[in-house]
Amino acid sequence: MSDATPHPESHSDASREHLAEVATTDAALELPPEQSGFGEGVIGEVLLDINGLSKSFGSVHANRDITLNVHRGEIVALLGENGAGKSTLVNQIFGLITPDSGTVSIKGDTTPIKDPRDAIHRGIGMVHQHFQLVPVMTVAENMMLGHETTRAGVVLDLDSARRMVRELSKKHGLVVDPDIEVDDLPVGTQQRVEILKALSRRVDLLILDEPTAVLTPQETDELLGVMRELANSGTSIVFITHKLREVLAVSDRVYVLRQGAVVGEVATKDTDATGLATMMVGREVVLSIDKTEATPGETVLEIEDLHVKDDRGLGAVNGFTLSVRAGEIVGVAGVEGNGQRELVESLAGMRKIVSGRMELGDVDLTKANPHRTHHAGVGHIPEDREKHGLVSSYSIADNLVLNEFDQPPYAKSGVRQFEAIRANAEKLREEFDIRSSGVLQSAGSLSGGNKQKVVVAREMSFTPKLLMAAQPTRGVDVGSIEFIHRRIVEARDAGAGVLLVSAELDEILSLSDRIAVVHGGAVVAEMDAKDADRTEIGRLMAGDH
Repeated sequence: MSDATPHPESHSDASREHLAEVATTDAALELPPEQSGFGEGVIGEVLLDINGLSKSFGSVHANRDITLNVHRGEIVALLGENGAGKSTLVNQIFGLITPDSGTVSIKGDTTPIKDPRDAIHRGIGMVHQHFQLVPVMTVAENMMLGHETTRAGVVLDLDSARRMVRELSKKHGLVVDPDIEVDDLPVGTQQRVEILKALSRRVDLLILDEPTAVLTPQETDELLGVMRELANSGTSIVFITHKLREVLAVSDRVYVLRQGAVVGEVATKDTDATGLATMMVGREVVLSIDKTEATPGETVLEIEDLHVKDDRGLGAVNGFTLSVRAGEIVGVAGVEGNGQRELVESLAGMRKIVSGRMELGDVDLTKANPHRTHHAGVGHIPEDREKHGLVSSYSIADNLVLNEFDQPPYAKSGVRQFEAIRANAEKLREEFDIRSSGVLQSAGSLSGGNKQKVVVAREMSFTPKLLMAAQPTRGVDVGSIEFIHRRIVEARDAGAGVLLVSAELDEILSLSDRIAVVHGGAVVAEMDAKDADRTEIGRLMAGDH
């Protein structure tokens, strides 16, 4: 999320009431493919026609000869792993990037799209993953940006902007107060404003780039309903996502991209999650997590009344209390920005704890540094593997011993033992299926999934007492997700306590034995995963508790 997006803990009481209302009226929306509108006569003529589109950045071929089309009133999903070329494709449609070759035709017009202003003029709207709103301005003021109207040629006509907001809100069922400042809105309502802003330009085609990345389950389900209503009224939608549930719930057709090329196109009613995952990865993928019931042992991690500040010096973790036992996975569920990152960094010894305590068994780690924390038995899969998980210029072999480089058998009397380092790397490369040209290849040259496997291999190979996994599958393909999930369960079964922090509620629900819901930097509820209800968790994540 961009800096312009407020922290959820800053939401007003009115915002929380609104989210609770949304949760009640739109909870757990699941639109089966047969209700998606495909084949019901709603789909009209071809609105967007892309033919042979290619784009390279230096030696990297981001898009390769892409051909696809979108009909009027149709919802088309673009699916693919990170780096597959999805964002590059839609940025060319919206005029943010100029293609190297190929054509983008809008309603039969193949004139190249010069820039976003030209795209908007031709009926294309785009809602970016990182919202493009000015937080200190009201909804009405944000709606006017770029096409301001005035009275007597001098005074901004805010009344007409307010009327436009109300009319569009009523027409599309996107309720929002035109006079409230964006900074006071929850992220789900900010998403509404972005969509209304695009619709105010009278769009024929709406592009949504990862539209649910920072939404609660209720806000996600509500957005899917809005997308269907827009399509039924004749607006075409192209949306990027990596969440198969959303694709199956609302799209009419799916294009799957891999390494910059279209590798499959299918009507949603003719496929399922397994079929889509297979197309994305190129092989059969097991999506369900096969795990036995947990048999928790003694408490390995005890967190009591923890307080931690963020980078701005503001309270991010506010009285966090939680325990994790050996042999169980405790999932932390919450909208991003509710202190999860600061929590994990403080537990790993990377961020100063203001007050409270953290104990690993009988060892007090409240003031420990990362070195001491690791050697006490804490494995840490960080949220940002590039910044905190790897040294990109180092080899795979060296990255696999970052925590142990000065310890036997990798060092003896201060001298590095290269054969031992290499043997360790060869063993872990095979065990964790790290695909590379060899263990001396630089970590920075690996794909995202293989980079993550290097981090996972290092943190699990020393058999930690506590494994902290923060966003462990972010930005990796479904094949790597399958592998990483299996290894986390294996760590649990080997006796480790696992603290899983993820923005993906499906990941929390499928992996966890116990779930702690966080809001405003504190645990607001705990529950056994087998008794967990998606709708209830969504309410709690939104601050309705």
